[in-house]
Amino acid sequence: MNPNKTLIVIAGPTAAGKTAAAIELARQYQTVIVSADSRQFYREMAIGTAKPNDEELAAVPHYFINSLSITETYTAGDYEKECLLLLDDLFKKHDKVILVGGSGLFIKAVCEGFDTFPDPEPGIREKLNKELEENGLTRLQEKLKIADPTYYNQADINNPQRVIRALEIFESSGKPYSSFRKADLNERPFHIIKLGLNMQRELLYQRINQRVDIMVDQGLVEEVRSLLPHRHLNALHTVGYTEIFDYFDGKTGLATAIELIKQNTRRFAKRQITWFGKDKEIQWFNAASQTLATDMLAALKPLLV
Repeated sequence: MNPNKTLIVIAGPTAAGKTAAAIELARQYQTVIVSADSRQFYREMAIGTAKPNDEELAAVPHYFINSLSITETYTAGDYEKECLLLLDDLFKKHDKVILVGGSGLFIKAVCEGFDTFPDPEPGIREKLNKELEENGLTRLQEKLKIADPTYYNQADINNPQRVIRALEIFESSGKPYSSFRKADLNERPFHIIKLGLNMQRELLYQRINQRVDIMVDQGLVEEVRSLLPHRHLNALHTVGYTEIFDYFDGKTGLATAIELIKQNTRRFAKRQITWFGKDKEIQWFNAASQTLATDMLAALKPLLV
């Protein structure tokens, strides 16, 4: 490990202000930002993923924003490989790099790597995809809750791909997906410092609701309409998109769809908080504090060489 090279991770729930905090730190350290938000990778998904705006992207160099098309299959394992190669290059120019995002699995990929999973039995994924199509995601979520309650309480269970992957491993091996996620950590050639942003729950939920209203004003419905031909793709099976697809299908009214986006985003934020709360390496900060940037810099000072 090179102790002079440090990856500063900024994690936390959606709408907590991670982007602004990351930009402030990147400016202070004259470095760059690497995104660990798996939804912001996709070029076609702009409004519903709350990507940094043009001004924010111009303020500091960003990586892994708009780096993929929704038509491309991309896993956390792919991200691990590509991000480590990128960091190797970035650390030749910078002593510190900021990794920011709310995708716990992708942050884990960079900081720790993954365990080895058994090869799935042929045909199981196809069977589960057919179940999803015929019976909906709720049925698969119920199966996962019984088969692997540990992973059920950690994962983004509104992501069909993750639910199906966990069930595929369970049905192939007879063992819970979570039981394969306990290998020793992979040593990284850089120092890692993890910072977490959170705030009083009621305030966070208020910010989430406001953000959804802004997305709608910015044209979320039109964005989702333009993606209708691609709605079968895994990237679009996510909060903010599935609810509007249901509106287009006549299953709900628009007002109901918007309220469901708010509700499902709040639930997602709660799961993010649970995930990151289990990481004892994270030092937490009140994201609503007027002195957030100062507090974070003060905490980092004694930890940086």
